[in-house]
Amino acid sequence: MVDVASKSDTERRATATGRIKMLATTLAVIRGGTAKKGDVLGIARIAAIQAAKRTSDLIPLCHPLPLTHVSVQFELLETESAVQCTATVGLTGKTGVEMEALTAVQVGLLTIYDMVKAIDRGMVMSDIRLLEKEGGRSGHWKAD
Repeated sequence: MVDVASKSDTERRATATGRIKMLATTLAVIRGGTAKKGDVLGIARIAAIQAAKRTSDLIPLCHPLPLTHVSVQFELLETESAVQCTATVGLTGKTGVEMEALTAVQVGLLTIYDMVKAIDRGMVMSDIRLLEKEGGRSGHWKAD
């Protein structure tokens, strides 16, 4: 791991996004709340938050971080037959939370896949990326 002991604590925030494309019938099941495994987006939200909190257990060289904020939103993209996940993670600390935001998004999308894979094994996760990060020595960064 990188030594961050000499860094100052600063407010840090990162936002990531990604989407999962599926059949229109699969999206209708999610929208209607009729998946056999239960509330797809509710369970995916909890999984994403849990993933942000456990990122250092999953990514070997990530520092364990005392997160102060994790929010996860899902948007149904009807015309694309997809669900978009956006996660924002924050803390006051010595290192950033980009990996936590990206992990939250990916696990949220994986959970959606798991919840409805019985009706659509051809779902595709894509466009997983960092949208914005604030804080730390490098300051503010925003995707084009």
